[in-house]
Amino acid sequence: MNPSRRQLLQFSAATAGLLAAAQPVHAAGGPLLAPRLRPGDTIGLVSPANATFEREPLKMAVEVLQALGFKVKPGEFVAARRGPFAGTDAQRAADINAMFADDSVAGILAMTGGSGCNRIVDKLDYALIRRKPKFFGGFSDLTCLVNAIHRQTGLVAFHSPVAVSEWNDYSVQSFKAIAMNAEAAVLRNPVVKPVDDLIAREERITTVRPGKAQGRLVGGNLTVLASMAGSAYFPDCRGALLFLEDINEYIYRIDRCLSTLRLAGALSQLSGVVLGRFTKCEPGEGYGSLTLDEVFDDYFLPLNVPVYRGAAIGHIKRKLTVPVGAPAEMDADAGTIRLLSPAVA
Repeated sequence: MNPSRRQLLQFSAATAGLLAAAQPVHAAGGPLLAPRLRPGDTIGLVSPANATFEREPLKMAVEVLQALGFKVKPGEFVAARRGPFAGTDAQRAADINAMFADDSVAGILAMTGGSGCNRIVDKLDYALIRRKPKFFGGFSDLTCLVNAIHRQTGLVAFHSPVAVSEWNDYSVQSFKAIAMNAEAAVLRNPVVKPVDDLIAREERITTVRPGKAQGRLVGGNLTVLASMAGSAYFPDCRGALLFLEDINEYIYRIDRCLSTLRLAGALSQLSGVVLGRFTKCEPGEGYGSLTLDEVFDDYFLPLNVPVYRGAAIGHIKRKLTVPVGAPAEMDADAGTIRLLSPAVA
């Protein structure tokens, strides 16, 4: 065999190996479930995204987890900083991998969101995660890692409050029901009765297209999700229930991100859509703008699947814990998501 032919075969074999390694892996017979969290368990506290610039937020994050009944193990680099990030890419990924490897750690929660998770998504040890499944939670920029973990391992991960979130009673009860009590819960908005008004003006649900649908829950922050399109870490949307939220994005950017999902073929495969809160997503400056209603109608009505808007998902005080990868049924008329089975073992 001549050298050029041998080199070509070696290159082809190496390339095939890299492609195989990048292919998503699903657990046979349904999603892989982490053991439920229990009082007294140790939670690993990590910072895969933004740095924490003051000592007090880290102290309060530890107090929150202790108040939930957990012991806390801060990651080695949880207080590190490189520019806006909580340490280098290698450090942030190493903290996550170390927590999955540590048998004394029962679950892992992100300190905060921000940005930077896309930089480390290909540095996680997915084979390790598959061998040692654990609760992994966070939202916002953690949308990247939560969906990637499920796509690459089959493990149900959690779009949940981060450690620095406000842990009010609604958020705590949702977290406990899903992650600790292993309930096949119904996810619905809190009931807020008007004090001095004829109607309730908070926590409202809008039915965009009525009906019920079943599928695996995938999604999170729209901007982050769109940035993953085309990669091996983007969720499998075939027959899925897609939930979306965002904050501080001009409406034209929301439109652009949805067009990315449409062009990637993700929207046409869905069974249903749940729209959370799009906080401070406004027109901005310029010659005019579509409304969010118009944008959502343009992208979701042609799908002919159930859609509702206003779910307690997003950058808001009272937020649901949503298990990514768990089978569920949505009801666009009632504004609910019903888990078809527990999301933890």
